[in-house]
Amino acid sequence: MSDARSAGLIADDESLHRKDIEYLREREDNTEVSSELSRRSTLHGLKRALGKFGADGCTDLAAALTYHAVLSLFPTLIALVSLLGVFGQGRETIDAIMEMLEGTVPESTMGFVEGPIEQLVNTDAAGFALIAGLVGALWTASGYVGAFSRALNRIYGVAEGRPIWKLRPILFLVTALMVVMLAGAGLILTLSGGVAEALFEVVGLGGVALTVWSWAKWPALLAIVVLVLAVLYQLTPNVKKPRFRFLSLGGVVALLVAGLGAFGFSFYASNFGSYNATYGSLAGIIMFLLLLWITNNALLLGAEIDSELERARQLRAGIEAEEEVLLPLRDDSGVIKAHEKQAATIADAADIRREAWAENARGY
Repeated sequence: MSDARSAGLIADDESLHRKDIEYLREREDNTEVSSELSRRSTLHGLKRALGKFGADGCTDLAAALTYHAVLSLFPTLIALVSLLGVFGQGRETIDAIMEMLEGTVPESTMGFVEGPIEQLVNTDAAGFALIAGLVGALWTASGYVGAFSRALNRIYGVAEGRPIWKLRPILFLVTALMVVMLAGAGLILTLSGGVAEALFEVVGLGGVALTVWSWAKWPALLAIVVLVLAVLYQLTPNVKKPRFRFLSLGGVVALLVAGLGAFGFSFYASNFGSYNATYGSLAGIIMFLLLLWITNNALLLGAEIDSELERARQLRAGIEAEEEVLLPLRDDSGVIKAHEKQAATIADAADIRREAWAENARGY
């Protein structure tokens, strides 16, 4: 009975019977009607994304991501500062980041963040931390990437099918890649002013190159941020996508909403809010958490937009994606095993009911 019920659950799960990724690529490439987005399909996708943002409970998911972000923040900083310490740029990078945040982030929030970072930078164990603690820090920091993966699975309407022994290393590698990219961004920030001038003189480049670099470093930083976002959007959910999109409309919207939201909240908190009077010494922590929550909402909105635009491309290619975004699973073994466990649980519950019915029948 359990086997039959399990087979029925597996047969009814649409996500286990989708066409493979090669079929989707061929269908999109060879369709007579262009699978590129039209104005109507784009507007349809954006409208549907806004509706699904609420239906999927993205504000609650953003709160969960904020919790995991707080747990992952300082392990990530340990890994980042340790990595930068190898190049002797830990102090310079942190100073550059703090200078960039001044005027954008409320002072109380800056005070909350700056203290622990100062302790990390001033420690004499950067090399030791890199050797002994980097792996542990990355493993802990991967908790946020794992939570983001679960959130995107809900957005795409799929279950997690990758077994733990496969999923955890993937999350660890994605986290390590992100930390390396953020370290690169930190090094770019340090190459300014006197540091950049001295370095350019050593390699024989003049003032023109320094002027070009002073402008070029900002697009380079933006490219790194976009790449981090693309890695999160493309590699964390349990779905295969036809193409890796370095820059997507959802990513652009996420960056714009996050930037405008953080700026708007900081402006409100600095000029009209009463967080210091209400929360006292906790005001910096409260505002920091709210900024994280706003940012995570923006990231999930971008993911919803990318999901719905993927549906729109499938519709334009003639694929029946009206109800589900028909992207194949990366791994379905966990989904099948979950159905088998569910069938066994249901069969066990049915046995209890039948056993009770038999006992009652004998009693009468």
